[in-house]
Amino acid sequence: MSSERRSRLTPEDRRTQLIVVGVNFLADHPLDELSMDELARRAGVSRALLFHYFESKQGMHRAVVTTARDSLLQATAPDPELEPRERIDDTLRRFAIFVREHRGTFLSLVRGVASGDPTVRALVDESREFNAELLREAFGELGVRDTRAVRVALRAWVSFAEEVFVSLAADQLTDDDELVAFLVRTLDAAVTAARDSDL
Repeated sequence: MSSERRSRLTPEDRRTQLIVVGVNFLADHPLDELSMDELARRAGVSRALLFHYFESKQGMHRAVVTTARDSLLQATAPDPELEPRERIDDTLRRFAIFVREHRGTFLSLVRGVASGDPTVRALVDESREFNAELLREAFGELGVRDTRAVRVALRAWVSFAEEVFVSLAADQLTDDDELVAFLVRTLDAAVTAARDSDL
């Protein structure tokens, strides 16, 4: 058997390789600039091969965004062994690290909600809902009652935190401890306001 045949990628491995090239593209470019032609050029494959794996530009965008989103969620997954307060601090600190190391990817995810593809928007929005739910669970352990106002406040705070990360976390002059402390103060203020609300 030739070395070429032995090293030939399986269809799933080839698809994964193409998605990785797409995710890497997000490091320096917004999602809407990732065309089938550009991905084919960067991956060194034919445009027809991309259509075989993704069927359309929208399908390719969905696959790339899903992988980028899942990488973020995996990198920032809360440590279940920590107490609620420590868990929140630890997660925010790992968010800051992720954004420093993958700012372009994070920015594309945050801005992905403005995509023309409703599936891409839904993928990004799912991560926001997921992060808000993790916060709700942590605050529930701290005795905060689960109300509509608390859920709305946490969902809104997640979007606020994303903007803070985009604006500050990639700045090498920003201290992680100060950044996390700032975010925690705003989070506590949002939850306090929601707890006092009759909504």
